Amino acid sequence: MDPSGPGPSSVIGAAGGDEAAAVALQRPAQLSRYESQKRRDWNTFLQYLRNHRPPLTLARCSGAHVIEFLRYLDQFGKTKVHAAGCAYYGQRAPPGPCPCPLRQAWGSLDALIGRLRAAYEESGRTPESNPLAARAVRIYLREVRDSQAKARGIPYEKKTKRKRAQQQATEPSTSSSDAAAGSGRARAAAAAASAAQAGGSSAAPSST
Repeated sequence: MDPSGPGPSSVIGAAGGDEAAAVALQRPAQLSRYESQKRRDWNTFLQYLRNHRPPLTLARCSGAHVIEFLRYLDQFGKTKVHAAGCAYYGQRAPPGPCPCPLRQAWGSLDALIGRLRAAYEESGRTPESNPLAARAVRIYLREVRDSQAKARGIPYEKKTKRKRAQQQATEPSTSSSDAAAGSGRARAAAAAASAAQAGGSSAAPSST
């Protein structure tokens, strides 16, 4: 150990004797699950560029290289995507196994690109030069979504339709509850008016 290097005492001294500050210097803040995943994805992407033949830098990376990276990840996928000639093509829950390959699910690729796009811009580069936001990448992801939807029998648009149906179903119940509350207030006001009239007539002086 270099005796001239900063030791624990010098760290505490630099922090003004505050032990909590010293612990903060030695123990960095814990990253969230999203930030940790984003860092791992970014390191994986940079490693892929370094191992590319020929090696690539971020400045030379294009949308086509990003698509190559996404196709490279398919070998690690866990989602069964049926081929057009498979007997289970278009079935959401096939009754048996088939030799169709495993792929990365569209949702996983879409989330991955979102994290990588954010990491690219957080590294100090401009959004305009971001190859992960290239139009070719967006088109590729849309094609993967559509092809997997047909092969697996999962129309992704149904989620939006279901959400709209739920919103429409809640609107009548809300309006009916508002109407019920309004009628209840009207009945209460009418009862109060009747009570006031009855009180007024009983308090009036007799004409005899």
